[in-house]
Amino acid sequence: MNPRLFSFVGGTTGAWRVVRIDTRCGEPLSSAERLDMVAGTPADARDTRWVLRGVTSNERYVTRAEKDRLLAGQPSLGRPEATCAALIPLRKNADWWALTQDERRRIMEDRSRHIAIGLQYLPAVARRLHHCRDLSEREPFDFLTWFEFSPADAAAFDALVAELRASDEWQFIDREIDIRLVRD
Repeated sequence: MNPRLFSFVGGTTGAWRVVRIDTRCGEPLSSAERLDMVAGTPADARDTRWVLRGVTSNERYVTRAEKDRLLAGQPSLGRPEATCAALIPLRKNADWWALTQDERRRIMEDRSRHIAIGLQYLPAVARRLHHCRDLSEREPFDFLTWFEFSPADAAAFDALVAELRASDEWQFIDREIDIRLVRD
């Protein structure tokens, strides 16, 4: 089993209750009542509406100084007080993937301030990025970003997402689903 592989299973069972699924752009996902995050591949596919898969990987667009600041401020996932979560699957268009890595970095940080924006919301919001294209270009999304936060930090999370969506980087998004969750 690949220890970096995670599956997000939408269906009728799971640790997280789905509050809402908002299609921001592109094709929607089927509705689901619950979500389970599984290390590896789910053993049981009964009562499953969809499975989104991604792998954790190295950071691709950060400098050493940025990585050090992210690691210093990033809280761990699974904190007891972080009973709210969001899974935001994203797919970027062909124009994005035609760019070189340094061109993508310039859009993400020089123009969009993606990392700088994220740093403003630490330690309130924990996150983990999962890469889907590393599995196959046929995956329905390129990235799955998992966020956890406390109910008291829900407004801060909404502000974080709004800032990112207003950036130049979001011009390259052609599919985005915003799945909000609570842990019962």
